[in-house]
Amino acid sequence: MATVAASASAAVDERSANRTDWILIGTSTVLAMFGLLMIYSATRATGTISMERQMMFAAVGAVMALVMSLIDYRDLRHRVPVVFGLTVLALVAVFFFPARNGAQRWIPMGPFAFQPAEFAKIVAILASAAILAPERPNYDTSRLKWSRILMVLGIVAPVMGLIFIEPDLGTMLVFVFVAFVMFFAAGASWRQVAIMTFGGISAVVLAFWSGLIADYQLARFRVLIDQDLDPQGIGYNLLRSKLAIGSGQLTGRGLFQGDATNFRYIPEQETDFIFTAVGEQLGFVGGLLVLLAFGVVLWRLLVIAANARDRFGALVTIGIAAMLMFQVFVNVGMTVGIMPITGIPLPFMSLGGSSFQVTTMALGIANSVWLRRSPVPGEPQLM
Repeated sequence: MATVAASASAAVDERSANRTDWILIGTSTVLAMFGLLMIYSATRATGTISMERQMMFAAVGAVMALVMSLIDYRDLRHRVPVVFGLTVLALVAVFFFPARNGAQRWIPMGPFAFQPAEFAKIVAILASAAILAPERPNYDTSRLKWSRILMVLGIVAPVMGLIFIEPDLGTMLVFVFVAFVMFFAAGASWRQVAIMTFGGISAVVLAFWSGLIADYQLARFRVLIDQDLDPQGIGYNLLRSKLAIGSGQLTGRGLFQGDATNFRYIPEQETDFIFTAVGEQLGFVGGLLVLLAFGVVLWRLLVIAANARDRFGALVTIGIAAMLMFQVFVNVGMTVGIMPITGIPLPFMSLGGSSFQVTTMALGIANSVWLRRSPVPGEPQLM
């Protein structure tokens, strides 16, 4: 008995000696600070206060990341049902508020606005991980059962449906990608992946045929195929974006330099098209460094997942990594013409409170997994 007690005490001491993943947090902080600089460069000519607002969001985000790091991530799985229910109610509530730019995505909160769809991402990841990593002892993790897949789809599909009709097709696609990655990480076979892929493609085709996809959404896909289509209309953003990034060439035109940024030739540059400010001012080198920084963040998340104490923590971290990777790929891809233009923000860098808070919360949860990776007798092992 004394030996077991000593072993438990030593394990607890080892866990208390764990330190924050400073590579993850440090790289994310650098990206956030660089994002502030790019937001300032994209809005300074108009005299807006966008950077000041984003600084407030960053400060709140830092606190949220700290709080989530201090909370034991395993306690979150028991709170998922309540949080998920509140998230669904918030997604329904957006339809009772006035539309902005033709969409109903926000709940006004004084001078700010709360976007439930952003927070639904992390809630869906937690809920999916809780289903895919049951707490039952001796659970067979060598293969993923269809019952688990259907349970995840059963809770995620209504959320995706609500987000789709806001409308917010880009955010809805984040859920699709994250779900597929988490299924694969949880042990889905290639046969199961193939069946789900066929089902997804069939759903997309049905949506096109039934008219569920709006004309302006279809036009974005047409512009992706024919990028010279309607340069003064639906293709304007893509044309201006490519011109701005191309003008930066290798090393850029210099910080705070560049016609596209200084004269506001690119709509929504501080939000959806913030990467164009990087490309124009700092060129290929600046853009590459930003992508390398995101690569470091992704690498650290995968390391955390590989060292997670239990299956739940591993799947949550993989889901977070998939969410960030998809958003970076789509956001940067749409600025250079390899992805359709959507409203997906660039993590850490795009102007926006809800997106920034969710990103920092997600990294806080990942850091919580890292801090609690050391084994303690009596706790479940990663299967």
